[in-house]
Amino acid sequence: MLHFVFTSPRPLAVTRRFGRSAARATAMLAVTCAALASACARASHAENVSTTLTGVQTLVDDRLTFGRNIPDGGMVSDSAWHTFVRDVVTPRFPAGFTIWRADGQWLDPRGTLVREPLMVFEVFHPRGAPHDSVFARVAAEYRRQFRQDAVLRTTTEARTQMYDGSTRAAMKP
Repeated sequence: MLHFVFTSPRPLAVTRRFGRSAARATAMLAVTCAALASACARASHAENVSTTLTGVQTLVDDRLTFGRNIPDGGMVSDSAWHTFVRDVVTPRFPAGFTIWRADGQWLDPRGTLVREPLMVFEVFHPRGAPHDSVFARVAAEYRRQFRQDAVLRTTTEARTQMYDGSTRAAMKP
């Protein structure tokens, strides 16, 4: 259980020095902390309840973020991207995945702020399968083919449930 305790050792001094707005801000901070604690408690309870729903799984959510700018100039074309997905990604993830376009920015190894279009690849899978090396090989091949500085990988745990008509819990309001 998570507990937040917020106390102000000198609330009257805060009011005198900074006025009523500082006292209000202090009160709002206390209310915000209390709300956060309550939300955390509800989330913890929800995790315990959700494991009893039909069709709920805890999977790993992996994302690879591919920049489209080529450092020496130019951009990874749509046709080059589709070829990469067909030849490199699909054979390694035959069960399926999701790809979407995004825009992003990052500080490259040379210290330059780079703004560029991105392609984000996402796949949900059981822990340990596919092996981490599969993601590393996809990233290495993209870096090699398109002379990229980096490919970002993010990994999180995800509670998933497929709404495919076979789950009664999905139909309840």
